[in-house]
Amino acid sequence: MVEGVIRDGKSYRLVMFDLDDTLAPSKTPMSDEMVTLFRELLGISGVCIISGGQYGQFRSQVLDRVGDFPHTANLHLMPTNGTRYIRWSGSAWETVYAEDLSDDQKSRAMSAVEAGARELGLWEEQTWGPILEDRGSQVTFSALGQSAPVEAKAAWDPDGRKKEALRAYAADRLPDLEVRSGGSTSVDITAKGIDKAYGARRLMEILGLSTDDILFFGDRLDEGGNDRPVADLGIDSVHVHGWENTYATLSAIVRG
Repeated sequence: MVEGVIRDGKSYRLVMFDLDDTLAPSKTPMSDEMVTLFRELLGISGVCIISGGQYGQFRSQVLDRVGDFPHTANLHLMPTNGTRYIRWSGSAWETVYAEDLSDDQKSRAMSAVEAGARELGLWEEQTWGPILEDRGSQVTFSALGQSAPVEAKAAWDPDGRKKEALRAYAADRLPDLEVRSGGSTSVDITAKGIDKAYGARRLMEILGLSTDDILFFGDRLDEGGNDRPVADLGIDSVHVHGWENTYATLSAIVRG
């Protein structure tokens, strides 16, 4: 692995990021400015993206924007909250592991979260794309659909109470599964004990890293947020508020 970056006098061999509202607006490709900075970072450090989104989102938001690049091998992808790990083999993106849910687990997860949304009055009539999605290793509920406009998603649950009520409802009925608040309108369900901390631990094992080697950027580091498990591991974490905040902080690290 390459040398890494330095922040506040401490060196890190790998920089880890959430995706939506950290590297880019929700379900939106990275900006030109972020793409340029991201390429610069890949040239000097290991980089990992760990997000609740599926691989297709990683491709449209990041890979298609970064394009062919000499340092692609420095990039590690962990879709669906680290339940999958995908890396560049030299000729293609290969899946290293995938903690897929069983058909029974996925069926019960979808039933529980839909029942909760309807009972709590959170099943919306106006939506953009699917509300429930089987991502193989994760079931995701998106209140306004997967393709909802950023503005609509931001306005739906500004204080997080709706998501927390639904998360608690589903968690009570799915004791054998992990139920966590996801993005601005989503609830994610994975196998028990499988969250971003699991993904970070697996990546550290595979790459021979420790918590001291990683710097993490996330927008949901609040209690109950899906980025919080990474910080709880003892990994130094930067709580950001949108990609612009990430860009400013990362630019100071990469460019001095």
